Amino acid sequence: MSRDFLVRGCAAVSLYAFTSQFAFADVTARDVWLEWKGYLESVGYSISGTETMSGGALTISDLGISMRIPEDAGAMSIDLGQLTFAENGDGTVSVTMPESIPMRIDTVDGGDNVSMRFDLTQSDAALLVSGAPGDMTYDYGAGEVGVLLGEIAVNGQKLPPEVGRMTVTLGDVSSKTHLETGDMRVTSQQMTARKVVYDMGFRDPESSENATLSGALDQVEFTGTGSVPAQMNPDDFPSMLAAGFAVQGNYRYAAGQSAMKVDADGETFEYSGHSKGGEITVAMDARHLAYGVRQTAPVMNVTASELPFPVTLQAAELGFSVDMPVAKSDEPQPFGLGLTVADFVMPEQLWSSFDPAGILPRDPATVAIDLTGKARILHDLMDPATAAMLEQTGMPPGELHALTINDLRLSAAGAAVTGKGDFTFDNSDLQSFGGVPRPEGTVKLQIIGANGLIDRLIQMGLVSEDEAMGFRMMLGMLAVPGDGPDTLNSTIEVNEQGQVLANGQRIK
Repeated sequence: MSRDFLVRGCAAVSLYAFTSQFAFADVTARDVWLEWKGYLESVGYSISGTETMSGGALTISDLGISMRIPEDAGAMSIDLGQLTFAENGDGTVSVTMPESIPMRIDTVDGGDNVSMRFDLTQSDAALLVSGAPGDMTYDYGAGEVGVLLGEIAVNGQKLPPEVGRMTVTLGDVSSKTHLETGDMRVTSQQMTARKVVYDMGFRDPESSENATLSGALDQVEFTGTGSVPAQMNPDDFPSMLAAGFAVQGNYRYAAGQSAMKVDADGETFEYSGHSKGGEITVAMDARHLAYGVRQTAPVMNVTASELPFPVTLQAAELGFSVDMPVAKSDEPQPFGLGLTVADFVMPEQLWSSFDPAGILPRDPATVAIDLTGKARILHDLMDPATAAMLEQTGMPPGELHALTINDLRLSAAGAAVTGKGDFTFDNSDLQSFGGVPRPEGTVKLQIIGANGLIDRLIQMGLVSEDEAMGFRMMLGMLAVPGDGPDTLNSTIEVNEQGQVLANGQRIK
């Protein structure tokens, strides 16, 4: 399924959910509808329906929207039934939609015609539009909003319900969307839901293979902004970005739990977990693409046929973030990368499998990496043709020009490494370091407990005395004793001549 289809598909769902950053409105019922209709047609939808105006209410009957999936991969259609825009006499407009809206997706998969029907549902829903032309606010609320997989058919033959099921519901939904319309459609939005519950299951009709996934999120909140060109071609995503298309969103939840089970060829895998909250951030524009995810106090329970016993893993925090430039540029652009695994606790069964005598300390482990830098992008990475060319040729997408180690923390089994550093890179010199741009800069490291860890590994029989001697000699070359017990400090410098120095002593 192509990216262009997903862009336009999201626009259709926004028409139903009323919580999208791409909804439209004005002071009269007809203006609301015309703005809405114009947007959907601008992104490739065909619209059918009968318009009837009575007093201050505009009713669209037999309303349907449809689109072809790019590359002749199929089609999507939504039967909205009846849509009503009612003027309230106070400068506001109320929009009413059916409680259940069927959506159909028809695709071709391996020569088979596959049809899926989804039911989009809402209960106790109300949408009120206020403001002025070009500056509108949407207030939406619903007792429940949901998506249900109604049926799957292959070559016209309806499959049994157990082949595929999917239900996603949001309870006590409330949202406010502010829209400014001009050359760009600029939105800001806040949304809350008391609970999000999902339940999915899939079974191969030709075998016993099956999988289930279920879970819930409590106190979900979303804030976001978006900018969409008034005139755009969704089949040309790079031109949309160049014209100013941009989105940014932040999702938060107070607590979550999930469970998964997979049974394939007699092998089973089961997972259950919970956390005390989390956050997801996304951002995209012509300059960069950013993504981040974080979980607080996650606990994961895993049982599998290939594991001799159930495993429980937990941590104080798990997190990952990336912020990367995507546009071709003459000048280096900033990037960032982060990884956090804080106070990771491994179960005693795993420790005992390789350290039954308890020689190694069972301290929680931590991995924290925070990198920033600058890179020059040589190609427009959001262009599908460019991405395909890079994959086929293996050409590098860009050049690394600077890297800063803002934070480096590694600790486990009684030892720890911390560090900070800063480097620049000369891309005209690819010989000094074997094809890597020549670095210039310094990194400072502190190592605590290294000799104690080596002693314990010798005691466990995992490292021989000769190997340990080699490790200690290497540490002696790269580090000097610190102020504390079993503490080593190391300053590694690469100068402009390409020489590598450890604590002032040249090693390359």
